[in-house]
Amino acid sequence: MRIGLTGGIGSGKSEVAKVFERLGALVIDTDLLAREAVAPGSDGLAEIARLWPQLVRGGALDRAAMAEVVFADSNARELLNGIVHPYVRRLAAQRERDAKPGQPVVQVVPLLFETELYRTMDRNVVVVAPDEQRIARAMRRDGSDEARVRARMAAQIDPQRARALADYTIENDGDLALLHERATAVYEKLAGY
Repeated sequence: MRIGLTGGIGSGKSEVAKVFERLGALVIDTDLLAREAVAPGSDGLAEIARLWPQLVRGGALDRAAMAEVVFADSNARELLNGIVHPYVRRLAAQRERDAKPGQPVVQVVPLLFETELYRTMDRNVVVVAPDEQRIARAMRRDGSDEARVRARMAAQIDPQRARALADYTIENDGDLALLHERATAVYEKLAGY
């Protein structure tokens, strides 16, 4: 079974992915694959350098500068996604081949619905949380300021729309123990298919 797992910045999707992995799933984090797709010397980085040479410094992508460009300009974001996503999909397909027979495969995809990738999954799960909690978590984790976090949130799918598209919604409006309990309950339903 292929499961798509998503949620906006600071929603807690990474924590849910840890629970799913602990319960037996093969977890593929597409954020990590995206980093691999634009690593120094990669074809992905070369394509980015052709469009935005100022974003490549010392042979590596300046991720902070890239974020400034793509979260302020939807056309730039679409161009970047058009470069990175095909590489990420190929890398994810390679990782999927490592799954044991019958082992659920969970792809953690921040843009699961925006990229229509959810249509290729057997089931989709979204993690949602109140905006203020998301902002606080993202600021603590990334050291970003509130304006940057809000800009990233605005560039992502509306959580209500994501709920409507998902098969399961995990509310992350409590403590970590409650999130783990809710994630476990959803995983048990998924494992029953």
